[in-house]
Amino acid sequence: MIPKDRFYATIRGEKVDRPASWLGLPVPSAIPGLLKHFRCSTLEEVKLQLEDDVWPVDVPYNYPPFNHVACAFDFAKRDASGKVDERTLTAPGFFEGMTDPADVDKFDWPDPAKYFDAEEARRRAKAIPDKYFRLGILWSAHFQDALSAFGMENALITMMMYPDMFTAVIDRITDFYLKVNGMFYEATKGYLDGILIGNDFGSQKALMVDPDSIRKYVFPGTKKLIDQAKSYGLVVIHHSCGSVFPIIGDIFELGAEVVHPIQALAADMDAETLSKNFREKGAFCGGVDAQNLLVNGTPEEVEKEVKRLLEIFPTRLVFSPSHEAILPDIPPANVEALFRTVKSAAS
Repeated sequence: MIPKDRFYATIRGEKVDRPASWLGLPVPSAIPGLLKHFRCSTLEEVKLQLEDDVWPVDVPYNYPPFNHVACAFDFAKRDASGKVDERTLTAPGFFEGMTDPADVDKFDWPDPAKYFDAEEARRRAKAIPDKYFRLGILWSAHFQDALSAFGMENALITMMMYPDMFTAVIDRITDFYLKVNGMFYEATKGYLDGILIGNDFGSQKALMVDPDSIRKYVFPGTKKLIDQAKSYGLVVIHHSCGSVFPIIGDIFELGAEVVHPIQALAADMDAETLSKNFREKGAFCGGVDAQNLLVNGTPEEVEKEVKRLLEIFPTRLVFSPSHEAILPDIPPANVEALFRTVKSAAS
């Protein structure tokens, strides 16, 4: 099977030569170690050697200093000297203490048309051979951005006490992402197969916010983002780290085909529980523990765990680390063991 067909068959629960697999998104500091271990000169060569089925396409967004669409909002407050608190979610945000929905217009909302590079987006997508599953990395984290807009604690208080204010801000953030995502979809039309969006809703042991509040204040925006992607015929992978068991069914019902990343050590996120409760509703991506196993385990231990997961999820699981970011503390030999063991399922 070609990688793209393998991916589709995996998430649909159809017969596969082996389940699809994805390296994820190695952080820059992890790449030298991967290149050295696999004796490659580029990350693309590593992916080819691993026979990675998923190739990401980032959104070109030219807004300094980060030049990343996930950093499009300058919500952080500055002190008297002009210094910005480098924290993101927990630092005081622009809307801290505001309660009147009309105040939403006080912020200088960015126009993505000024910073999005359609030509570069098309070039990036077209550069990936059609046989791979081409995945747009959009994030569109409207909930996390809303937390940053107030500062996390203040945001959650506002959600409970001044819901109209919270809704005004998160809706404006959602509108931004709908606009920039629409431009990205138009620029890459015919050269993209799926997208990754999402927010982190979970801690290690539970949701950060009760399920009903997520359904009321966050999921309306999520639904719009998913419907927009699906109107372009794209597969939707929805991301959330942490323990999110109570809302996994909701995410599938909203239209996402895949839930990512299965944080394996979080409460109620073990493979057996997820397979038992959701195998007929959708697919998953992740599952190979990156908090302990991939960091501290041996290649033999990684192989044993992957074989166990293959028995639980012969399909419906795209094998990948349990967090999309490969960090430098993960030995490349363990990454190799993950992919080698998945490929062995074809023999």
